[in-house]
Amino acid sequence: MSIPADDLTRQYRLIAAEVEEAVQRVLPSGKYTMGPELRAFEAEFAAYCGTGYALGISSGTEALHLSLLACGVGPGDEVITVPNTYIATVFAISYVGATPVFVDVEPDSFNMDPALLEARVTERTKAILPVHLYGQPVDMDRVVDVARRHGLKVIEDAAHAHGAEYKGRKAGALADVGCFSFYPTKVLGAFGDGGAVTTNSDALREQIAVLRYMGQHQKYVHEIVGFQQRLDEIQAAILRVKLHHLDEWVEQRRQWASLYHELLADLPVVTPRERPGTKHVYYVYTIQTPYQRELVEYLNGRGIGAHVMYPYLVPYTPAYRSLGLAPGCFPVAERQARELVCLPMFPELTEEEVRAVCSAIHDFFAARG
Repeated sequence: MSIPADDLTRQYRLIAAEVEEAVQRVLPSGKYTMGPELRAFEAEFAAYCGTGYALGISSGTEALHLSLLACGVGPGDEVITVPNTYIATVFAISYVGATPVFVDVEPDSFNMDPALLEARVTERTKAILPVHLYGQPVDMDRVVDVARRHGLKVIEDAAHAHGAEYKGRKAGALADVGCFSFYPTKVLGAFGDGGAVTTNSDALREQIAVLRYMGQHQKYVHEIVGFQQRLDEIQAAILRVKLHHLDEWVEQRRQWASLYHELLADLPVVTPRERPGTKHVYYVYTIQTPYQRELVEYLNGRGIGAHVMYPYLVPYTPAYRSLGLAPGCFPVAERQARELVCLPMFPELTEEEVRAVCSAIHDFFAARG
């Protein structure tokens, strides 16, 4: 049995008729950018997240980039984030000319450790950029408390967390700005690149809207240097279809996570812990073991798409060598990078497949004695 890490074709087959109908609304219209599908998706996504506004952006990376600009972050500023994220989180900080400052993560959630934040704030700090890693929200009350006491903006990287909840509120509604990626494999994915920004701020909404479309309110009247970073009509139409199914898909992910928890409970691995007051959407299901490399090789050899996500911490990559950070600076994140294994996780998995994955993991540890 071959069990992939993810399989987008399974989901497509389930919603093909709806998607094709949505695309056929757009193609004959001749309106392929900044049209009615985008406006409708923005209203629907804002309502889903519980925010006043959502703006469709060309990618999650650009959602972060434009949000940082709108929050006034620029050269000479510092932005605090985490070392164990996808590098786009940190690239966005570099794009605006600011310096990334890293804080280690919690051992059980893999998210930013709020207890370490205060010590990293300096007179140059302008914003905090927490990442809801793997689909579980950061402890945002504590992050926002530090930010408010120091006059800092908070920008959520919610690229993994569509539909996740923290104390009854959705990811994307927990800070000044929320940033989403709709990369195809995400919990809510487009059929190409895409992203969104959510906010309750009239001023930030207005600034990001101008930034994403060539710095203009009125065509040809360019008030500031802007960008061409809008979400297109076809992707917006597809995302409207998929948004309708999002809660169902999240619950299916949570069902498979629960089964993984149950079947792996008696093994010497650490399974994900859902923090009290949060709703984890399991964009990724990880287990932690000192035998990371060996387990991945074993599972791959049995046709199972296990893998390691973010094996290198961002501050240790060549792109950020100039920061002068070396192994030992972030011991918790470093251990996780060495030990986390991602198991197949997508809504269209079957119970037979989840059980087969767990059976193979049992076999691996049995062979090790």
